[in-house]
Amino acid sequence: MLKNRVDEILALIGLTDRQKDRVSKYSGGMKRRLNIGVAFIHRPNVIIMDEPTVGIDPQSRRHILDGVKAMNDEGVSVLYTTHYMEEAQELSDRIAIMDFGKIIANGTHEELVKIVGEQDRIDIGLSGPDGSVVEKWSDLEGVSQVTFDEAIGHEDAGREYTVTVLVDDSNLALPRLFEAASSVGVRINSVDIQEPNLETVFLHLTGRGLRD
Repeated sequence: MLKNRVDEILALIGLTDRQKDRVSKYSGGMKRRLNIGVAFIHRPNVIIMDEPTVGIDPQSRRHILDGVKAMNDEGVSVLYTTHYMEEAQELSDRIAIMDFGKIIANGTHEELVKIVGEQDRIDIGLSGPDGSVVEKWSDLEGVSQVTFDEAIGHEDAGREYTVTVLVDDSNLALPRLFEAASSVGVRINSVDIQEPNLETVFLHLTGRGLRD
Protein backbone atom coordinates (compact mmCIF):
# COMPACT_ATOMS: atom_id res chain seq x y z
CA MET A 1 0.00 0.00 0.00
CA LEU A 2 1.06 3.57 -0.67
CA LYS A 3 0.79 4.54 3.01
CA ASN A 4 3.15 1.75 4.01
CA ARG A 5 5.60 2.82 1.34
CA VAL A 6 5.41 6.45 2.51
CA ASP A 7 6.15 5.35 6.05
CA GLU A 8 9.15 3.31 4.81
CA ILE A 9 10.58 6.27 2.94
CA LEU A 10 10.02 8.70 5.81
CA ALA A 11 11.92 6.32 8.09
CA LEU A 12 14.67 5.92 5.51
CA ILE A 13 15.24 9.67 5.15
CA GLY A 14 14.77 10.39 8.86
CA LEU A 15 11.64 12.54 8.63
CA THR A 16 9.05 10.37 10.39
CA ASP A 17 8.78 12.78 13.32
CA ARG A 18 8.30 15.74 10.95
CA GLN A 19 5.78 14.22 8.54
CA LYS A 20 2.95 16.48 9.71
CA ASP A 21 4.97 19.69 9.32
CA ARG A 22 4.79 22.00 6.33
CA VAL A 23 7.75 21.63 3.98
CA SER A 24 8.26 25.40 4.17
CA LYS A 25 9.37 24.87 7.78
CA TYR A 26 12.02 22.31 6.83
CA SER A 27 15.72 23.12 6.85
CA GLY A 28 17.72 22.95 3.63
CA GLY A 29 19.06 19.51 4.52
CA MET A 30 15.59 18.19 5.31
CA LYS A 31 14.26 19.46 1.98
CA ARG A 32 17.11 17.69 0.19
CA ARG A 33 16.28 14.46 2.01
CA LEU A 34 12.60 14.88 1.09
CA ASN A 35 13.51 15.31 -2.59
CA ILE A 36 15.40 12.04 -2.45
CA GLY A 37 12.49 10.33 -0.72
CA VAL A 38 10.14 11.44 -3.52
CA ALA A 39 12.55 9.96 -6.06
CA PHE A 40 12.69 6.65 -4.21
CA ILE A 41 9.01 6.20 -3.42
CA HIS A 42 7.98 4.48 -6.70
CA ARG A 43 10.83 1.94 -6.47
CA PRO A 44 12.75 3.02 -9.61
CA ASN A 45 15.19 0.67 -11.31
CA VAL A 46 17.62 3.52 -11.98
CA ILE A 47 18.07 6.85 -10.23
CA ILE A 48 20.42 9.73 -11.11
CA MET A 49 21.70 11.87 -8.23
CA ASP A 50 23.68 15.03 -8.99
CA GLU A 51 25.75 16.15 -5.98
CA PRO A 52 22.93 15.56 -3.47
CA THR A 53 25.01 16.39 -0.38
CA VAL A 54 26.33 19.82 -1.38
CA GLY A 55 25.74 22.50 1.25
CA ILE A 56 23.89 20.44 3.84
CA ASP A 57 24.51 19.54 7.47
CA PRO A 58 26.47 16.39 8.45
CA GLN A 59 23.40 14.59 9.81
CA SER A 60 21.45 15.05 6.57
CA ARG A 61 24.49 14.02 4.57
CA ARG A 62 24.76 10.80 6.56
CA HIS A 63 21.06 10.06 6.06
CA ILE A 64 21.43 10.56 2.29
CA LEU A 65 24.46 8.30 2.00
CA ASP A 66 22.79 5.59 4.09
CA GLY A 67 19.66 5.94 1.96
CA VAL A 68 21.61 5.52 -1.27
CA LYS A 69 23.23 2.35 0.06
CA ALA A 70 19.87 0.99 1.23
CA MET A 71 18.28 1.57 -2.18
CA ASN A 72 21.23 -0.04 -3.91
CA ASP A 73 20.88 -3.06 -1.62
CA GLU A 74 17.28 -3.33 -2.87
CA GLY A 75 18.51 -3.54 -6.47
CA VAL A 76 18.30 0.12 -7.54
CA SER A 77 21.13 1.22 -9.85
CA VAL A 78 22.37 4.66 -8.75
CA LEU A 79 24.34 7.04 -10.98
CA TYR A 80 25.88 9.36 -8.40
CA THR A 81 27.94 12.47 -9.20
CA THR A 82 30.04 14.13 -6.50
CA HIS A 83 33.14 16.21 -5.84
CA TYR A 84 33.63 14.44 -2.51
CA MET A 85 36.10 11.60 -3.03
CA GLU A 86 35.17 9.88 0.23
CA GLU A 87 31.56 9.58 -0.96
CA ALA A 88 32.62 7.98 -4.23
CA GLN A 89 34.82 5.52 -2.34
CA GLU A 90 32.08 4.63 0.13
CA LEU A 91 29.19 4.24 -2.29
CA SER A 92 30.46 3.12 -5.65
CA ASP A 93 31.00 -0.28 -7.22
CA ARG A 94 32.55 1.49 -10.21
CA ILE A 95 33.91 5.03 -10.43
CA ALA A 96 34.42 7.29 -13.46
CA ILE A 97 36.68 10.34 -13.24
CA MET A 98 35.70 13.25 -15.51
CA ASP A 99 37.80 16.22 -16.57
CA PHE A 100 36.53 19.01 -18.83
CA GLY A 101 33.39 16.98 -19.56
CA LYS A 102 35.18 13.80 -20.63
CA ILE A 103 35.70 10.51 -18.81
CA ILE A 104 39.45 10.08 -18.41
CA ALA A 105 39.46 6.95 -16.22
CA ASN A 106 36.98 4.44 -14.87
CA GLY A 107 36.99 1.21 -12.90
CA THR A 108 36.67 -0.06 -9.37
CA HIS A 109 38.34 1.84 -6.55
CA GLU A 110 41.12 -0.75 -6.44
CA GLU A 111 41.69 -0.54 -10.20
CA LEU A 112 41.91 3.26 -10.15
CA VAL A 113 44.34 3.34 -7.23
CA LYS A 114 46.67 1.08 -9.22
CA ILE A 115 47.11 3.98 -11.67
CA VAL A 116 49.45 5.63 -9.16
CA GLY A 117 50.91 2.29 -8.05
CA GLU A 118 51.72 1.28 -4.52
CA GLN A 119 53.40 4.57 -3.69
CA ASP A 120 53.08 6.59 -0.50
CA ARG A 121 51.47 10.01 -0.59
CA ILE A 122 53.06 12.72 1.56
CA ASP A 123 51.11 15.94 2.16
CA ILE A 124 53.52 18.67 3.27
CA GLY A 125 52.68 22.10 4.63
CA LEU A 126 55.51 24.56 4.10
CA SER A 127 56.41 28.21 3.79
CA GLY A 128 59.16 29.89 1.81
CA PRO A 129 60.00 32.66 -0.61
CA ASP A 130 58.87 30.82 -3.77
CA GLY A 131 57.93 27.45 -5.28
CA SER A 132 61.45 26.42 -6.26
CA VAL A 133 61.31 23.56 -3.78
CA VAL A 134 58.93 21.78 -6.16
CA GLU A 135 61.68 21.57 -8.78
CA LYS A 136 64.17 20.32 -6.20
CA TRP A 137 61.81 17.64 -4.96
CA SER A 138 60.83 16.54 -8.47
CA ASP A 139 64.47 15.67 -9.21
CA LEU A 140 64.94 13.49 -6.12
CA GLU A 141 65.39 9.74 -6.44
CA GLY A 142 62.22 7.83 -5.52
CA VAL A 143 59.91 10.81 -6.15
CA SER A 144 57.45 10.34 -9.02
CA GLN A 145 55.22 13.40 -8.75
CA VAL A 146 55.09 16.74 -6.91
CA THR A 147 52.03 19.02 -7.07
CA PHE A 148 51.13 22.03 -4.96
CA ASP A 149 48.43 24.54 -4.15
CA GLU A 150 49.50 28.06 -3.29
CA ALA A 151 47.47 29.34 -0.36
CA ILE A 152 46.91 32.92 0.63
CA GLY A 153 49.29 33.72 3.44
CA HIS A 154 49.36 36.58 5.88
CA GLU A 155 51.60 39.45 4.87
CA ASP A 156 53.80 38.96 7.92
CA ALA A 157 54.00 35.19 7.48
CA GLY A 158 55.07 34.93 3.84
CA ARG A 159 53.69 32.55 1.31
CA GLU A 160 52.23 29.23 2.39
CA TYR A 161 51.96 26.04 0.34
CA THR A 162 50.39 22.63 0.60
CA VAL A 163 52.41 20.12 -1.41
CA THR A 164 51.57 16.53 -2.32
CA VAL A 165 54.51 14.24 -3.09
CA LEU A 166 54.23 10.65 -4.39
CA VAL A 167 57.20 8.52 -3.37
CA ASP A 168 58.28 4.88 -3.53
CA ASP A 169 59.24 4.76 0.15
CA SER A 170 58.38 7.55 2.57
CA ASN A 171 61.06 6.46 5.06
CA LEU A 172 63.77 6.99 2.46
CA ALA A 173 62.23 10.07 0.86
CA LEU A 174 61.52 12.21 3.94
CA PRO A 175 65.16 13.01 4.85
CA ARG A 176 65.84 13.97 1.22
CA LEU A 177 62.75 16.19 1.11
CA PHE A 178 63.79 18.01 4.29
CA GLU A 179 67.35 18.49 3.04
CA ALA A 180 66.21 19.86 -0.32
CA ALA A 181 63.73 22.25 1.33
CA SER A 182 66.44 23.56 3.64
CA SER A 183 68.79 24.17 0.71
CA VAL A 184 66.34 26.69 -0.83
CA GLY A 185 65.31 28.29 2.45
CA VAL A 186 61.87 26.69 2.65
CA ARG A 187 60.42 25.86 6.06
CA ILE A 188 58.38 22.66 6.47
CA ASN A 189 55.49 23.14 8.90
CA SER A 190 53.71 19.79 8.74
CA VAL A 191 53.98 16.30 7.25
CA ASP A 192 51.14 13.81 6.70
CA ILE A 193 51.86 10.38 5.16
CA GLN A 194 49.02 8.45 3.52
CA GLU A 195 48.55 5.43 1.30
CA PRO A 196 47.24 6.26 -2.19
CA ASN A 197 43.50 6.96 -2.32
CA LEU A 198 40.95 8.20 -4.86
CA GLU A 199 41.94 11.84 -4.32
CA THR A 200 45.54 10.93 -5.14
CA VAL A 201 44.37 9.36 -8.40
CA PHE A 202 42.19 12.37 -9.27
CA LEU A 203 45.01 14.85 -8.72
CA HIS A 204 47.45 12.63 -10.58
CA LEU A 205 45.17 12.57 -13.64
CA THR A 206 43.82 16.13 -13.62
CA GLY A 207 46.53 18.20 -11.91
CA ARG A 208 46.13 20.39 -8.88
CA GLY A 209 45.56 23.81 -10.45
CA LEU A 210 42.38 25.72 -9.66
CA ARG A 211 39.56 25.43 -12.22
CA ASP A 212 37.14 28.16 -13.30
